[in-house]
Amino acid sequence: MTAPALTDAFARNITYLRVSVTDRCDFRCSYCMAEDTKFLPRRDVLSLEEIDRLASAFVGLGITKLRITGGEPLVRRDVMDLFRALSRHRVSGALKELTLTTNGAQLDRFAAPLADCGVERVNISLDSLSPERFAAITRRGDLGQVLAGIKAAKAAGLRVKINTVALQGVNEDELFDIVTWAGAEGLDLSFIEVMPLGEALGPERLGQFWALTDLRARLAERFTLDDLTETTGGPARYAKLRETGQKIGFITPLSHNFCAGCNRVRVSATGTLYPCLGQAGKVDLRGPLRASEGDGPLIEAIREGLAHKPKAHDFLYTETGVSGQVARQMNRTGG
Repeated sequence: MTAPALTDAFARNITYLRVSVTDRCDFRCSYCMAEDTKFLPRRDVLSLEEIDRLASAFVGLGITKLRITGGEPLVRRDVMDLFRALSRHRVSGALKELTLTTNGAQLDRFAAPLADCGVERVNISLDSLSPERFAAITRRGDLGQVLAGIKAAKAAGLRVKINTVALQGVNEDELFDIVTWAGAEGLDLSFIEVMPLGEALGPERLGQFWALTDLRARLAERFTLDDLTETTGGPARYAKLRETGQKIGFITPLSHNFCAGCNRVRVSATGTLYPCLGQAGKVDLRGPLRASEGDGPLIEAIREGLAHKPKAHDFLYTETGVSGQVARQMNRTGG
C-alpha cells in the first residue's frame, strides 16, 4: 500500500475534508453566529461547479471522507446539483463516505434525494427537546420542523447522528432526556464542548462551558459506560451504555485535546483553506482555482496549506477568562 497523498508536517495523514457551501443559515445559534450577522456577498462565494472541482482535487489527493457543511448547506440554491456531481466519487469508490451536517429544518424535502446521491449518514445539530428552549438557542428554529426532518431522514434510509452542544446552565437539565430520546429513536448521539469561536466572547460564553468529563460522570451515575475503540473518522471518542446498548460520542476540544490524531481540514464557502479550526492560519484556494483551467496551482496551494497545519489549537477556558479564542464565526468557517 502507498502512503496517503496528503500528510502534514507532523506526519498526520489528512483523509477528511469539510467543505462549506454557504455561510447563510435559517437559524442564528448563539454559539455559531451573531444574531445580526451580515452574510457574504454572493460574488465572494464559490459556485457549485467550483466547489465540485475543488473537492474533486482533494479526492484526487487521497481524501476519502467528504462532509458538506455551512452555515446551513440545504439553504444553498440548487445544492442538490453539487451532491449529484460528487456522487460520481462514491460510485468510483474514491470516496468512502459523503456526508452532511445540517440543522435538519430542510431535511423533510431533501432526505430522499440525498440518499439517491450516495449520502448514507447525516449529522443533525439539536441542543434541546424543549420547543421554547430550542427556539431560544437557535433564535428562530422550529423544533417540530427539525423532528420532521429526522423522521424523513430515517424513512429515506439515512443514518442519523445527533450532535448536541453541552451548554452549562442551558441544557444540562436535559442530559438524560436527550440520551433516552436518542436511544428510543435509534439515533447515534454525540455531545460537543462549546468552543471559543466568534467575536462576542465574554462571561456568558465562559459560564456556558460544560466539560464533558463532568457530563460523562453524570451519565455514569445512571449507566455503565464501556469505552469503544471504534471511530467514524472524526474527533469523537465513543462509549457504549451497557444498560441500553446505545453508543454515545464525546467531542472534547478543550477537556481532552484530540489534535494529535487530527486527520481533517476545512474549506470555507469562499474557497479559504483552514488547516485548523482553532487557529487563524488560512490559505486562499479561490485565487489559484480561478486563475487556471488546470489543477496544478490549486494542488500546490493545498499542499502549501497542509505544510503549515499547526500541531494543535490553543483553546482554553479558565476561571478568569478565555484564551486561544478565534474571532472567526463558525458559520464563516464551515461546521
